[in-house]
Amino acid sequence: MTSQDQNSGFRSDDNGQSSFLGKLLTIDSKLGNQDVEGLKFLCRDCISHRQLEKSSSASDIFDHLLEEELLSEEDPFFLAELLYIIKQKSLLRYLNQSKEQVESLLPTRGRVSLFRNLLYELSESIGSENLKDMIFLLRESIPKIQMTSLGFLAYLEKQGLIDEDNLRLLEDLCRRVVPNLMRKIEKYKREKASQVVTPPVDREPESLHQREEEPFSRSDIEELLEALPMVLSILVCMYLEVELLDHVKASVYRMDRKHRGHCVVVNNHKFTSMLDRPGTDKDAEHLRHVFEWLGFSVRVYDNVTKGHLDNVLQEYKCHPGHSDGDCFVFCVLTHGKFGAVYSSDGTLVPIQEIMSHFTAQQCPGLAHKPKLFFIQACQGEEIQPPVFIEADAVNPERVSPSLQDSIPDEADFLLGLATVPGYVSFRHVEKGSWYIQSLCNHLKSLVPRNEDILSILTAVNNDVSQQADRQGTKKQMPQPAFTLRKKLVFPVPQEKL
Repeated sequence: MTSQDQNSGFRSDDNGQSSFLGKLLTIDSKLGNQDVEGLKFLCRDCISHRQLEKSSSASDIFDHLLEEELLSEEDPFFLAELLYIIKQKSLLRYLNQSKEQVESLLPTRGRVSLFRNLLYELSESIGSENLKDMIFLLRESIPKIQMTSLGFLAYLEKQGLIDEDNLRLLEDLCRRVVPNLMRKIEKYKREKASQVVTPPVDREPESLHQREEEPFSRSDIEELLEALPMVLSILVCMYLEVELLDHVKASVYRMDRKHRGHCVVVNNHKFTSMLDRPGTDKDAEHLRHVFEWLGFSVRVYDNVTKGHLDNVLQEYKCHPGHSDGDCFVFCVLTHGKFGAVYSSDGTLVPIQEIMSHFTAQQCPGLAHKPKLFFIQACQGEEIQPPVFIEADAVNPERVSPSLQDSIPDEADFLLGLATVPGYVSFRHVEKGSWYIQSLCNHLKSLVPRNEDILSILTAVNNDVSQQADRQGTKKQMPQPAFTLRKKLVFPVPQEKL
């Protein structure tokens, strides 16, 4: 292999493939950056996103296709399909293909899904001004970075805002900005609805007749009877194994949908009529880092007024991404007293009111899915702390009602409070709160060990209860309340923190 082949990322191959690899390099040299972006997008269903993100050239993508045995000298059709879609039909000759050949084989051999074809076609018709308008309409949920129309659609898909069965957001955007694209979406819906599963092909009549003419011999039957006990034993073992796997799956929440879910962090640092909460930004940063690592889409809202909180709750109550998500997390970092938390403008908001937005009736997309709420706020009497420790308490009251009263009376909720009812919680003004820092650290260390969330929170309880202020006089004990029906085990992230 030449140095050019090695630099391209292709693996070493024998001389018989060198001419084929040379053709791939020629194709690579004739494709521009926009073509490479198109290839990466069209391959999202067959090459891992991490590998695609690292691919900087067409040859990198070709190498992954070769590794996955989706491309070979004997069968280059998938690459021919890709070149056809990105309108580089003149390059088909390097694969000994023609436009007519590809068109005739697409109905039976095409690998690119209807959905991915649709998004690619739409991207070609979304001009720069149209794209600006679409981003403006979604300005609250789109990062402020420069992106192409294809990158924009890829982002919506990655965030679980659109998928092959949910085009509501995309339809709304097209209807408002580029109405003529609705025809493509309607065409896609018709074609998707008309897809049917091809029934298995019947055996040839000749082979059936042949079997009828050659019945089992006596020796065949004797051998079958001798083997029958062993066969039955194997079948019983297989049945029991399937039953056990089904039982295990049934006792654990699903974590295999397209999107892990959304994580909202309300981070109140400054208040109109209360003391600031220095150190809370460290908690918010740590929560963002850990839950992004766990696969969540994280949004942090700083210094949230009651009106803004209502808007956030309404947005996530109706969020279309929940339908494809596994889970939902809502974190509140603020002042509080039992059963309630303070907005940045001093309004006391019951925790029950926050959580009630996400019941099955109010938020059908989260029905039967775990909903986790973590509250870093005092739940009772304020304590005068030493210089580096502050209490997240306002208007202290001595109360001891049940924490269970704060969560909705239905399944699949978990509420994690930084402290038991009636007591303060502590926050280091530089390092963050005892509870949130411990929660994040234990998620990082115990998720890779496949520990469930309640086991993790038990470890957090133990850790926080052993901490104390400098004088050793102030203690804190977190407390969870839950109506979870199954174990919640987060999949182990592939990337290390």
